[in-house]
Amino acid sequence: MTILVTGAAGFIGSNFVLDWLTQSTEEVVSLDLLTYAGNLQNLSSLNKNPHHHFVKGNIGDRNLVSELLKKYQVRAIVNFAAESHVDRSIHEPKDFIETNIVGAYNLLESARNYWNGLDQNLKQDFRFLHISSDEVYGSLDFTDPPSNEKDPYKPNSPYSASKAASDHLVRAWFQTYTLPILTVNSANNYGPYQFPEKLIPLCILNALNGKPLPIYGDGQQIRDWLYVKDHSAAIREILKHGQIGETYNVGGWNEKTSLEVVETLCAILDELKPKSDGKSYADQITFVKDRPGHDRRYAIDASKLERDLGWRLQETFETGLRKTVLWYLENRAWMNHVVSDQYQDWVQKQYS
Repeated sequence: MTILVTGAAGFIGSNFVLDWLTQSTEEVVSLDLLTYAGNLQNLSSLNKNPHHHFVKGNIGDRNLVSELLKKYQVRAIVNFAAESHVDRSIHEPKDFIETNIVGAYNLLESARNYWNGLDQNLKQDFRFLHISSDEVYGSLDFTDPPSNEKDPYKPNSPYSASKAASDHLVRAWFQTYTLPILTVNSANNYGPYQFPEKLIPLCILNALNGKPLPIYGDGQQIRDWLYVKDHSAAIREILKHGQIGETYNVGGWNEKTSLEVVETLCAILDELKPKSDGKSYADQITFVKDRPGHDRRYAIDASKLERDLGWRLQETFETGLRKTVLWYLENRAWMNHVVSDQYQDWVQKQYS
């Protein structure tokens, strides 16, 4: 038996695959279209692993997905495949509609057709696990409790709206067709292999290159930060023990403003790689024009996951961020590889 991981060469997907194969000999088929944020280098350590199979392809290609499901006798699909950057969704919403909504629909239909053809025992064991975001719940006031699984969806960006739509499709395929689904809504992930358009790797890269560390508006936007390997552990637990049809929130219980995150990151860099002039990296912090409709606060209530499945965080924000900074310092070649001319054009366009 095998699991199919979509979006497997991206940030969270690749961390999940790498963690999975350190703990299991079950076959993994990694499917990824290798768009700008998909990077085969993330999975290069698995090149000689006989339990790993990489396939370049689109989740919307029903013929390909159906072939993979049958060929490898897949017993679970873990769907990370998505366009995920809010800033890009503001400039190019079409890509988000096509991947996050239409792509999810096609993947669900491929899964449903395959699942319907399984014998009863295999049918009972099959799972479709869909990865989503805390952004579907919309912006919270500073005094609101963290979002839980029963809260209404109030997405405010093209990205979060597209993810909310995919969540509704997944729920509908369970309610209408009884496809055995699980949904995960996670907080802001950070850690190794994250493409440097997101706050933490962007600021690490810019800090090391002596460039400004751009922070939107006043820097007081609050996010709940989750170390990616804690997220991977949660997904494994949900896949193994989660109740069919349920949604599980995965959060870090780490609410930080953007400014706090960057200041903490700078303090770690000051310690681990001090500048030759003795100055702090915090001197490079620059406030830039806020993006349209910027949500002020996200926070996730992960108590259901902790209560029902016994999942617990292994990292604090401080320990996770230190590990993240160390990884980027030790993997400058990876950073240099992903920073193409196209990436530079995007950063100039977005933060100039």
